[in-house]
Parts: sequence; structure tokens; C-alpha cells
Amino acid sequence: MFLPLRPLLGDSPRYRREQDREQAIAERAGRHREQPPRRVRGLNLADIVSTAMAVADAEGTEAVSMRRIAREMRAGAMSLYWYVSSKEELHQLMLQRVQAESEAPMPSGDWRADLRTYALNTRAALLRHPWAIDYLGSGPPSGPSDARNMERLISAFDGLELDIERIVYIVLALGTYVLGAALREVQEIRWQAHGAALTAGWSEGEIAELFGEFNRRVRQSGRYPNMVRIMDAGFDPDSPLTRDERFEFGLDCVLDGIAARLRA
Repeated sequence: MFLPLRPLLGDSPRYRREQDREQAIAERAGRHREQPPRRVRGLNLADIVSTAMAVADAEGTEAVSMRRIAREMRAGAMSLYWYVSSKEELHQLMLQRVQAESEAPMPSGDWRADLRTYALNTRAALLRHPWAIDYLGSGPPSGPSDARNMERLISAFDGLELDIERIVYIVLALGTYVLGAALREVQEIRWQAHGAALTAGWSEGEIAELFGEFNRRVRQSGRYPNMVRIMDAGFDPDSPLTRDERFEFGLDCVLDGIAARLRA
């Protein structure tokens, strides 16, 4: 489940000044909203949210501001306030779009298949929008899509005569795995991108020497026999090529565990 963004945006003086400025502009726009609705040529709410998400996907939510989105859309910043009252509201709309992409299927009668589909959809949405990882946590549903997903996941267990508390624990356990696994993948991707930037311009020989030195130190220490086994097997636990396999292996472990508890 997703938390509202407001508590996570900080309370710095700069943030408070920006909030005061946005509130003043929103109040001005609000007075105009009392008049017949106005539309700015070439603008609509869906495109504003999509543009903000594209900026966040590329640069993180810190890069999202009303001025930046207006510049990307070649519009005046004031014109955006006809559609969204503040950057905070824009962030909420962005998050709701991610929630909509993390869709739980309509209950099919096969709880395992339904939970698997939801897990795969959620992971895919978070990998498309890694910034959303920073705004996840426990709490009540924060939007209509989040509430819809919770309702469908609970309904996946209809007919099994489980008490509601047990079903909620199952859904939370699944969510904890998916969020944790996706977070690790996002961190892995960020780390690999950072490493690639640091070694830009290095020759293949220089990179091989760097890893070779690490391997030699691990082997010569004599303290990490199982890491040596991994090296001897030529297995890279962080390989981008095995991300799908690793995620689905863990997911199957979680689903197998749920099935075992249900049988018991």
C-alpha cells in the first residue's frame, strides 16, 4: 500500500517558502475557478501528470516543480494552476497513476494466480517509476486505485473461510516481499549505473583488473569460503540477466509458504 506524499516531502525553510508561494498562486487561481471553467489551449490534466512522471522517471521527484513542468510543456507556470492546485497535489496524482498501473486482477477463483499477477504488475510499475519506491509504506489506502487493489486481493480468498485478519496478514506479507525485492532491484540498478559512470573511459583490461583484485583478496583472506564457491561457479548474484528469475523465485517461496499455512 502507498502512503500520502505530504509527510515525506520535508519541512525545510526552502520547502515552506515554496509552499507559501504555491498557496498564494493557488488562491489566485482558485478565485478564477469560481468563474466559468477555463481551459488553456494545448493543456490537460492527464498530460501534465504524464510530463511530471517522465521528469521524475529520469531525474527523481526533486526535479518536479510547477515551473519545470510548465517549461517542459512550453506553457506558463500560472496556466498549470487551472488544473492542479500545487506541487503536492501533482505528486499525489503521480502516485495514483503508479497505483493504477499496479493493478490487481478481478478475482478468478485462483488466489495464487491473482496474487502472482498483482505482484508482477506492481514490480513492473515500480521499475518503470523507481522514484515511487521512496513513497511507499504501511497505512490505509491512499487513493481509489489502492483501495480497489486491496478489495480485489481480499476477495481472492473468498470461499476459503478465512478470518479477515488472516487475509490481511497474507496480503501484507506479499506486499512486503514485492516492495523489498523491487527496492533491492532499484538500488542495484542505481549502483550499477553509478559504477558504470565511475569507470567510463576505462579499458576492459582495467575493469577486469579491478574485479580480479577483489577476487584475489577474498580468496587469500580464507574467511569467505562460500563467496569463493560463488566465484568458482561463475555466478553473479547481481546480474541484470537474472532479475526476473530472482524475483519469481522469491515470489514462489512466498506463495508456497502461504499455501502451506492455508493447508495447515
